[in-house]
Amino acid sequence: MVQASNRVKKTLDRILSRAGLGSRTEARKWIGEGRVAVNGRRAGNPDAWFDPQRDRVTFDGKPLRAAKKIHLLLYKPKGYLTTYKDPQGRPTIYELLKEVPEWVFPAGRLDQDTSGLLLVTNDTAFGDHVTDPESHVPKTYLVKASALLSEEQLQRLRDGIELSDGPARPAEVRRVRDSARFTFFEITITEGRNRQVRRMVEALGAKVLKLVRTRIGGIEIGDLEIGKTRLLTPQEVRALKSARAPVSR
Repeated sequence: MVQASNRVKKTLDRILSRAGLGSRTEARKWIGEGRVAVNGRRAGNPDAWFDPQRDRVTFDGKPLRAAKKIHLLLYKPKGYLTTYKDPQGRPTIYELLKEVPEWVFPAGRLDQDTSGLLLVTNDTAFGDHVTDPESHVPKTYLVKASALLSEEQLQRLRDGIELSDGPARPAEVRRVRDSARFTFFEITITEGRNRQVRRMVEALGAKVLKLVRTRIGGIEIGDLEIGKTRLLTPQEVRALKSARAPVSR
């Protein structure tokens, strides 16, 4: 019984963030300003653990209520960071989300030089499923490599290429076309390691010149304009919540 209780407890900053009020950094600031109370007492420690189902949390004197769930698809442009703020003043995706009425966060990340499909939500259960390595949700990218890649090189990606942090899971790879100097191919992975596709191509002795994420699960960018968002349909949300790729044995 004790273990079951511990599983539902969360730190106070996470409780505020998961209610959709703002980031954990903002939540810690609000707690420090005395704007948050738990069970009628002013809270001062953002790292204190509480049960959101049993403890009464208020913000500015009002009971904490979960925000309406939002599930968005953003076509992230190259050059944007997926963080909330950047000390160097570089553009972030939140500059593209100014019209979104609730606090949202990216379900997964795309690095600054990668464009394409990014899921943005305030639904933490949804975000956790999409990003959890155990879910194996497939993610598809279009890659422009800096060299002409042989079929043997592409097969190494299909077989599970060795990386510095261990072998990658086998990937689905389809050659799209070759030009005089470059290979364009599509790759689907079921992991979310840092810069994974770039590192996989580098393990072949080439570089990624362009990287676009085109699909997550069965959700595609379609004709969405770069820098724009659209709401996911209820059917798409359900499909992503149940999306799970088979694990190779």
